[in-house]
Amino acid sequence: MISFARGAPAPECLAVELLADCARAAVERDPSVLAYGPGGGYGPLREWLAARHGVEPARIIVTNGGLQGISFVFDELLARRPGRVLVEGPTYDRPLKLLARAGAEVATLPMDDEGLDPDALERELAAGASFLYTIPTFQNPSGRTLSTERRRRVVELAAAHGVPVLEDDPYGLVRYEGEAPPSLHELGGEQVLYASSFSKTVAPGLRIGWFVLPADLAAAIEARAVETYISPPFLTQAAVFELVDRGAFEPNLERIIGLLRERRDAMLAALERELGGRATWSRPDGGYFVWAELPTETGPLLARAEAAGVSFVKGSDFFPGPGGERAARLAFSYESPSAIDEGVSLLASLV
Repeated sequence: MISFARGAPAPECLAVELLADCARAAVERDPSVLAYGPGGGYGPLREWLAARHGVEPARIIVTNGGLQGISFVFDELLARRPGRVLVEGPTYDRPLKLLARAGAEVATLPMDDEGLDPDALERELAAGASFLYTIPTFQNPSGRTLSTERRRRVVELAAAHGVPVLEDDPYGLVRYEGEAPPSLHELGGEQVLYASSFSKTVAPGLRIGWFVLPADLAAAIEARAVETYISPPFLTQAAVFELVDRGAFEPNLERIIGLLRERRDAMLAALERELGGRATWSRPDGGYFVWAELPTETGPLLARAEAAGVSFVKGSDFFPGPGGERAARLAFSYESPSAIDEGVSLLASLV
């Protein structure tokens, strides 16, 4: 199976020997990483992240992957501020499942190539909202990036209505070209809760997400973490700190970016060759995904594609209601360039 469904780094992106050496060095330097510890995460890593974000370490919470922290933050915000949750349409399917499990009402904001529509956001905020969940940079599933002008307007509108924003940014550092815009958190301060992860920049199996939160919310999330799993896995967090402390994080990230840029380019070239004039798709400057609008419904297409040996995620999975019936999320991060070429050719023949 050629998988365009798997939003994970290719095996060669994982620096196995480097990470193994970092893990050994971390244990030897600080054997306490094999014991229980603070629910908010490994102290040296929290301090490093706090310095990067210009905040106090107490405002950094390191969680078991980004999604675990998102679940905690969703529950806490909905308890404090009952109401509708605003999301992009389309948006990451896992948070949609969390919101459905919580019984939350979800309203979607339309998107174009510059990201979510701020006029639609203004209308929805006027009708009342608990919070906005957004992935403004190399969005999952669309690959789109919110323009700087729209970022400023989003934080202005949220501040005017007193509505928190949860900025989910796991892909922002995986940039292949162009200048990075300011994060919503940089523009909006404590109005914006910031989430990211080492899954895309180091390795997903480490399960390390982190959050920049107002002090009171950070304390509540740390307490929730302790109640849920007592203590996070300090060994993986200490291994990542060892990676950054020895100056290896940035060089390794550049290596990963080079491998993934090649795959992004292969995907875009194959789509142009095989589906040019018959479909449209996003052209991301980073991240893992291309969002393709096809001339056929992708639910039936997916069944035929998997039978033929290629998979993707149908667009309707990324909406809480109707939407995306003729769209597909194509992940280019996992397969080799040659497999991407073969998979797009096969998919195009089925289209």
